[in-house]
This record gives sequence, structure tokens and C-alpha cells, in this order.
Amino acid sequence: MSQLDTVHRILDAAEVLFAERGFTETSLRTITSTAGVNLAAVNYHFGSKKELIQAVFERFLTPFTEHLDRELSRRASADQQLKVDDLLQSLYQVALGGLASDGRDPKRFMRLLGLAYTQSQGHLRRFIVSRYGASYQRFAGLLRVALPDIDPVTFYWRLYFMLGATIFSLSSFDAIEAILREDFGAESSLDETLARLAPAAAALLTAQD
Repeated sequence: MSQLDTVHRILDAAEVLFAERGFTETSLRTITSTAGVNLAAVNYHFGSKKELIQAVFERFLTPFTEHLDRELSRRASADQQLKVDDLLQSLYQVALGGLASDGRDPKRFMRLLGLAYTQSQGHLRRFIVSRYGASYQRFAGLLRVALPDIDPVTFYWRLYFMLGATIFSLSSFDAIEAILREDFGAESSLDETLARLAPAAAALLTAQD
């Protein structure tokens, strides 16, 4: 097994186990056993559990922010006045949809992101801010410009309400979709759900007091 194969196996196992069990509940021994490698391999390639957690997020956040930044730049170069709908389409259809096209699971990404803010993982939040904060600030800044009549505190809360709804809806997608099938006899793909999320999030952000 090559070193690259070993790294991928560790990351694949860690990604699934962290999403299913949480960060604190998943031991390195469980990860190495699932990956079929020894504990020394984790220490050699990642150094620590914290750095392994960060590496798992890097596999999602790097392509996610690249898709988002490219789309925002494309829209800006077209001299478009970016509206809320434009920005949310960039976030959902392009950035999250791009993850799926790359073979990364947006639903698992949302589960991991939700855990990052509910479990005691201060190192991870600092890592996300330091590595990807510029992309977040760019998106949030453009969204703020598109909502000039909302005061800063209200904007702050609405932004986090929107992000919270997104994380919950996608991280729980399989369970919610199962309820949809049982109660309404209908199905919804991830693409259809992302398309439905955009207008719902826009309504949340632009609601009149």
C-alpha cells in the first residue's frame, strides 16, 4: 500500500466515523481499525487527532470555497448587481452542488460542519476561520450589501438562522426524505432540495419586521 493510499484510507474512515459518531466519541484506534492501518500511520501522516479532523474538513472546504469563489468572481466580472437570489444560488447550486459533482457528499459535510459548532472543537473553528475565513467574509459581505435596509444585528441573526436551517436540512436529509416518502408518497433528490432551499433561505433573509 502506497503512502497516498494510506492517507486516503485514514481520511475516508475518519470522515465516515466522525459524521456518524462525533469527534470526541470516535477514537483513533477505531479509525485505524476501520482503515486497516496501524496507529503509527495516523501519527506519521497527521501528527494528532486534531490535525486529522482538520484534514477531513480540508477535503470538503477547499473545493467548496473554490467553487464559491469562482462563481462569485464570474458573476462580478459580468457586472451583475448581486442580489440575494444570486448569492444563494452560488452557495447552494454551485458550491454545494459542486461538491457532489466532485464526489464529495454535501450531506456528510453539513453533518460535520454542524458538529464543529456543537461539540468542543475550538481548534477546528480556529482552523476554519484562518484557512477559509476570507471566502466566508466575501460571501457574507456581498450578502450584506444586497440587504442594505437590515440593521447589522438583525443581519447577523438572519445569516445564522439561514446557515442553521441549511445545516439541519442537509445533515438530516436522509431522515427527512424518508418522512416525505412515508407521509406524502413523494421523493426529493439532493439537487431538488438545494433548489428548494434557495428561495426559502431568501425569504428568511429578506423578511419584513
